[in-house]
Amino acid sequence: MTRTRHSYSHGDLVVVLDCADLDRAAEFWTAALGYVRTGPAGPTYLSVYPPEGAGCEILLQRVSDEKRAKNRLHLDLRTRDLAVEVDRVLALGATLVTDQPIEESGWLWHVLADPDSNEFCVLQPPESYWDDQVES
Repeated sequence: MTRTRHSYSHGDLVVVLDCADLDRAAEFWTAALGYVRTGPAGPTYLSVYPPEGAGCEILLQRVSDEKRAKNRLHLDLRTRDLAVEVDRVLALGATLVTDQPIEESGWLWHVLADPDSNEFCVLQPPESYWDDQVES
């Protein structure tokens, strides 16, 4: 696969997620995002990418310490159908953190956690959000 880097003004942007088990994390995030693995897990790292190669790399990093507090950085998965997407990622092994959707300024979302307890959100923007978007 030829990879197109996701750049910022001084280099490449990569999102790193801590995990206890690289294979389990890769299985969850490749299924959740539609990404692919770059190969077998190394001792500490494993990258996953969009299948076409263009987009932001997610670097999974094996750590021995357990998560202790809320993430200060998280991923948002924006979707047209909140309930369907929440059900899909729950079936992949996510857990629901919020029992009811949060609503703010026309946005609806749930907070979930991956199998390593890293929080992420599934959001349903207002319909007007999609009017100005170009899907890749």
